Parts: sequence; C-alpha cells; structure tokens
Amino acid sequence: MAGTRITNMQNMAKQPPLVLPHTGGAVQMRIKSSTTNTGERLSQTKSMVIPDADAPQKPISRHRRNQSQHNMAGPLVPDPMVLKGEYLNKAKVAEGGKKQRKNWTSTWVVLGSDQLLFYKESKQEAGKPGFKPEKVDLCGAVVDWTTEKSSRKNVFQITTSCGDEILLQSDNYSTICKWHDAIKKTANALSGGAGRSNLQRSNSTEFLPRRASDSPKPKEPKPENRRSIMFKLNYSASDSADKNGVKNRLKKFISRRPSMKTLQEKGLIKDRVFGCHIQTLCEREGTTVPKFVRQCVEEVEKRGLEADGIYRVSGNLATIQKLRFLVDQEEELNLEDSQWEDIHVITGALKMFFRELPEPLFPFRFFEHFVEAIKTKDQKQKVQAMKKLVHQLPKPNHHTMKLLFWHLQKILSRSSKNLMSTQGIGIVFGPTLLWPEMDSGNMAVNMVYQNQIVEFILIECLEIFGPESK
Repeated sequence: MAGTRITNMQNMAKQPPLVLPHTGGAVQMRIKSSTTNTGERLSQTKSMVIPDADAPQKPISRHRRNQSQHNMAGPLVPDPMVLKGEYLNKAKVAEGGKKQRKNWTSTWVVLGSDQLLFYKESKQEAGKPGFKPEKVDLCGAVVDWTTEKSSRKNVFQITTSCGDEILLQSDNYSTICKWHDAIKKTANALSGGAGRSNLQRSNSTEFLPRRASDSPKPKEPKPENRRSIMFKLNYSASDSADKNGVKNRLKKFISRRPSMKTLQEKGLIKDRVFGCHIQTLCEREGTTVPKFVRQCVEEVEKRGLEADGIYRVSGNLATIQKLRFLVDQEEELNLEDSQWEDIHVITGALKMFFRELPEPLFPFRFFEHFVEAIKTKDQKQKVQAMKKLVHQLPKPNHHTMKLLFWHLQKILSRSSKNLMSTQGIGIVFGPTLLWPEMDSGNMAVNMVYQNQIVEFILIECLEIFGPESK
C-alpha cells in the first residue's frame, strides 16, 4: 500500500500543473493524476504565484467562478453626475480663443455623462426631429466661479479644452451651486481618467503588478488636459502684444495722416449737406439759402400745398434716408422722380435737414433773447423785439428763415384743404428750428416757448420779414 502511494506521488510530480491566469496573479491548481484509484476524489490546492514575465500569457478563463472571485477591484473612477434639464442663463464669451460679444440668453441645460447640452426650449430635449442641441465637451474643461466676466451675481465659467468660454448664471444661489458642483465633478472625473490607478477589472488581459520594478511608468497627462491653461497664457501674451502693435500703428498713422483739405482735394472725403453748418454750406454753394432747402420748398408749393396734414404726417423713413444719401453724395437731385412721389418724404427730409444742423436755424446765443422777447406783454414791443432779433441773425440764417416762414404762410392759406393751423405748424417746427445749447432741465417749459416763438413769427411774418422777395 505504501508503495502504491509513492508511485502516485511520483506521477503527480511529473505531470505539469494547470495554471489559470487572472488579474491578481495565476492560480495554480494541482490535480491528482487520473491513474489514482477510482474512489479517490479530486483534490485542489490554490496558491498565489508570481507569473514569469518571460513566459507567454495564455488566454484568460471566462468561467463564472473566476470572475466572481476576482471582481472585488471594480471601477475605481466614480460615474459622472447626470442632471436633468433646467433653465439657466447662458452667455458665450469666447469661441476657439476668439472673444465674442456677450449675449445672455435663457436656455434649457442638460448635463450628460461627458458633455453639456443646451436647448432653446425644454420640449426640444424630447428629441424633436431635425434639431441638434449645442454640445460642450467637458473632458479637460475648467470650471470656476467668476466675478470679472459679468456684473451679474452667481456666475461661473466653463473653459473647454478647445478654448471656448461659457458663462452660466441663475438668480437662485442654491440652483447655480448645484449645477456648478455637478459640472465640476463631471469635468474632474473625465480629466482624471488618464492618471487613475492601473487597477483593472477582472476580465482585463492585464495583470496586477506585484513588484515595484514591474510597475509601468506613470503616464504623462494628455496635452488636452493642459490645453485650456496653456491657451489662456498664450492668448494673454499674444493679446497684449497685438494691443501694443495696434497702438503703435495708430500712433504712426495719426502722426502721418494727411490733412482734411488734402483728402477733400483727392475726393476721398466729400462735404456733406446734412449735418453741415448752415453758414459753411452756403459758402460752399455760393448762396445765402441752402440749395436743398430751396428745392424742397419749391416742390411742396408745386404739388403739396393741399396735402392732408402736410408737415405733420411722417413719410417713409427708409425712403427719406435714401434721399438724404443722394443729397450727401452730391448727386443730381430730381424731386419730380417717381421714387419721391410721396410728398411727405420730401417734407420729412426737409425737417430732418433742420434737426441735424450742428447749430439750429435760431443760433444758440439768440435762444434766451427770443424767450425774453416772447414773454413781453405789449404786442407792439413784442413785434419790435422779434424783428430786431431776426435782423441780427447771420445772413444765411436770416434769408433761410424768411424763405421758410413765407412758405409756411402759403401752407396756412390752404388750411381748409390741408387741415393745418398756426398752432399745428408751431408744434411741428418749434423744436425743429430752435433749442437751447445746454439742457437746463426745463424741457417742458422750453418747448412751450419754442412753439410760441414760431407761432408769433408766423402770424407777424409780414411785419418782421417785410414783403416776400421774388
């Protein structure tokens, strides 16, 4: 009997052991030879054996028992947080490193496992066909509170690895804190995936290193994990350099810029009609009444004296601006053209001309004098005071005013047709022809005096200006 046992042990020594590799090392199972007695049971012994680095690795056993025994490592990186949608205020201040104009919009925000989704409305999250939400990749993103990028409260910034900068804000502090913490936790989890431990799941083909010498060298962080920080530094340096370059170029340009007269002689700058001082315009045209004013007055008297609400009704602003552009370009103007068929466009352009004068038709230095004159109670003294002030005006102002008021007299002569009164014309032309140089705060009072001055001059037109000149 003893001899039989010795023989069995020798046979077992000759038989190679069965090795089952796994992530924690190989499990060596010694199985008795099949030549043993039939009634004996199989015996198994387990021992942890350090694998030979030079030996070729065999495929891993996928037996359920092996997996159940060695799944204790499990995933070491926590799953990123996922938040359902909520309305937040969003502003994109940079894209790809290029700064953008800040524009706050309310958007439906959804936090996924690795990205942030923005919808215009909450119902679009359900999967509206043909709609693609705006996505922001959180891998390598930096999330921080900020008070410099916006004057609003509760604002934090997301800087992505590609240089995009997005601001999120909510008036509710607890809500914005919840989103800040969730997004930051997700970004950190995604960014830390490159440097996590080498522990793997049990069904991985890699072994756990048992010696310090066998441990692989720590991987360097991926470039995209540092891209946002490096981008900020590079962008700041290049941005300051660009600013200095622009300043230097501007200084050189200003020091070498040609004079206004030279630019006008070359035709690069043309003198405007709208917004030009009336004396300068008359000197340039060699007249005492601007050419455009005379053209408008003649056209209105030709076909607009009986138009309902003449000078009170507004014309189409786009057409008025088109007429203004043609006049400023000094192109040949024909007010009888079909595009100026609406007479209210011509009257609107004439009123715009007077409103855009750098100094009104009634010069600033005469404003207080006209107000004092209109306060005079005696009618004759008031007429004489007004007449004296009008004749003291510069010649272009005086002649233009005389032409305009005699034109308005003709409008009043057809009041039964055009339904315009002296008071109505005073309301229209009062703020158009005179205003104070400095706003004193009595705007309502000044407006009353402006209207009264125009009405009074209109009523006493013959006495103040004399007969109409042909």
